[in-house]
Amino acid sequence: MFKKIIVAVSPSLPSEHVLDEAIAIAKLGNATLMLLHVLSPMEEGYPTPVYPGPDSVYPGLHEQAIRAYAEQWEAYQQNAIEFLKKLTEDVSQTGIAVEFTQNAGDPGKAICELAKTWNADLIILGRRGHSGLKELFLGSVSNYVLHHAPCSVLTIQGEQA
Repeated sequence: MFKKIIVAVSPSLPSEHVLDEAIAIAKLGNATLMLLHVLSPMEEGYPTPVYPGPDSVYPGLHEQAIRAYAEQWEAYQQNAIEFLKKLTEDVSQTGIAVEFTQNAGDPGKAICELAKTWNADLIILGRRGHSGLKELFLGSVSNYVLHHAPCSVLTIQGEQA
């Protein structure tokens, strides 16, 4: 049975179905869940810096742009933490032991790295169903995890995109 399960979630994607499956599996084996969100440029809502340009006659604009980006980044991180806290509360109410973490970077690599360091038995994540050119250009987190994870992986099919 699985004892340590990572569940990859994101506020920009529906996570209820993935979380429901993770809870059901965790109940079967009295497992602990680790909810993981990865701050990634591929995610909706990721802040993008606005540069005034090198020829700007107003040097203060660079400073303002950096400050504005830092504020957007902080809000982005905090919104995701609030999302994780809410999911953690929901899971706790089912009687399942649950923790959460948030990392930044490439989602596939971050999921696999956490699986190694946390000694996970199973990774559960959703997949959007991208194929062909869309998968080539957008990448596939689930495909990367399937091929690089140090443990078993369960992908839950989401809406076709």
